[in-house]
This record gives sequence, C-alpha cells and structure tokens, in this order.
Amino acid sequence: MTEPTDIPPFVRVEELDDLRGRRLVLADVRWYLDGRSGRAAYEGGHLPGAVFVDLDAWLTGPATAEAGRNPLPAPEVFAEGMRTLGIGDDDIVVAYDDQGGVIAARLVWMLRTTGRRAAILDGGLDAYLEAHPDSLSAAEPEADSGDFSVRPWPAEVLADADELTGPAALTLDARNRDRFIGQQDPVDPRPGHVPGAVNVPCRENLDPRGRLLPAQTIRDHFDAAGVDRTTASQVISYCGSGVTACHNLLTLEHTGLGRGRLYVGGWSAYGRDETRQVETGPGRTPSPAAGEATL
Repeated sequence: MTEPTDIPPFVRVEELDDLRGRRLVLADVRWYLDGRSGRAAYEGGHLPGAVFVDLDAWLTGPATAEAGRNPLPAPEVFAEGMRTLGIGDDDIVVAYDDQGGVIAARLVWMLRTTGRRAAILDGGLDAYLEAHPDSLSAAEPEADSGDFSVRPWPAEVLADADELTGPAALTLDARNRDRFIGQQDPVDPRPGHVPGAVNVPCRENLDPRGRLLPAQTIRDHFDAAGVDRTTASQVISYCGSGVTACHNLLTLEHTGLGRGRLYVGGWSAYGRDETRQVETGPGRTPSPAAGEATL
C-alpha cells in the first residue's frame, strides 16, 4: 500500500481554506439504504463546486452472493469514474455526506489505500451549512478529465471470510446493535454476526451532530473492544457490505491507533453462506446502542 501523505483521514470545515490553495476536489457521496436517490439530494443542493460520486456506479462492483452487495469495483472502473469526475492522482479529495461521513468513508478509504490524498469532511453537509448558511449550490461543475491511474487494490488491506474467525483476528462489526444481535435485519436474510466479532457501531464514533467524538473518547471506545496500538494491526472491519466498515478503519487511523483491514463482503456475503456458523445475541458490545441502519 502506498502511504498517503500529509492529509489526515478527517478534516474540519475550517481547515478547507488551508487546502484550497492546492488542487482540491469536494466529493458529494450521499447514498441511502432506504432507496432514496443520492443524485437527487445532490441536485437539490450541494457544497459549491462539489462533484457527485455515484456509489453504485463507481465505488461498487456487480453484486453476487459470494462477493456481497457492494464488492470493490475493478480498478479500471474506479479509475474511469474518478477521471470522469475530473479527479487526478495528485488531487486532494475531501468527501462528505449527510450521515456523519459513514458513506463518504468508502471513497476516502479507496483513495487512501491506493496512495491518494483524501479525507472525510468532519460533520459533512450540516457542519458546512453551520459555518456557511445558505451557501448550497445547485450547479454541477464542468469537470475536465482527470489524470487518474489504474492501481490494483492492495492485498494487505483486505481480508477474506476465512480470516474473520481466525485466532489472530480481532473482528469488528460496524453495524448497529439490533442487526448485530440478530434482532432485525432490513436487507439480509440471515440475522446475527460473525462468531467472536465485537460490535463497534461506526456511528458511535460520532456525537449527535455527526462530528467525530474527541480522540481520547474514541480510543477508550476501541480499547473496550480490545483495540489499542498493539492490536490494531489485527483488526478486520466489516459491516453489511463493506461501506460503513471503512469509517471504523479511518477512525482508527485518525486517532493514532493504526490501520486494520477490510472484509468487503460484509454480512451480505458471510451471512448468505449457509455453511458458515453465525451467532446471535449480545456477544461483546462495549458501548450503548445507536440508531440507524448501516450498509
């Protein structure tokens, strides 16, 4: 994996001005599990100059039972999408959504793991509007084709299903509590979680306004799940289908704990394999419940 340089995984609205002297691309990555249109939300108003990144078109490959709902796209497809949006290898991409960054995290993780500079806008759309009221734009910028190269997904940042229950793995489930315990699941047929996984809902990294909690609070949260600087390299993060699990990985990195790996298939792949054991019930749940469904 090529190391991203000089850009942390999260930046605040007030830090955007410091980046504007360089080649900065704002990326709107709104997407909704309930089927609402992210494109329609973007067209209804977005950050000035932001491009719309279609998660289904450019950040996801074809769904299969084995690969899950949102597998990684072919590197060539990802590169085509970024070029179409005017994003180049040397650009700084700051991505946002209206869900605390848990969707935008997918784009940021994909860019950073292939050596590009990218970050989540902390607090997203709401934080920007708080600082710049009535500033949303309906205009879609004209983008010149970006110089974005094709790079393979680094094997060292990915995990497969067999590793989830291995003796060396520290497997974190980023979904909300009700889905983890098997109480309900709005999108996957089999309830429960990977045996031995620890539930660390990604939205519990955030305060009620969708901003990151203080770094020490987050570190304490992960510590309760068994993650510290000595064990972070053992982390395998999963969620429903490899989108919001990226938020936990970026939060680990941002708070100085280190980097883990992503199981892209998530529960949408693991849970569909009837040969694999699953668990229901609370398991290890180091913090209180949160509210919204995750991918």
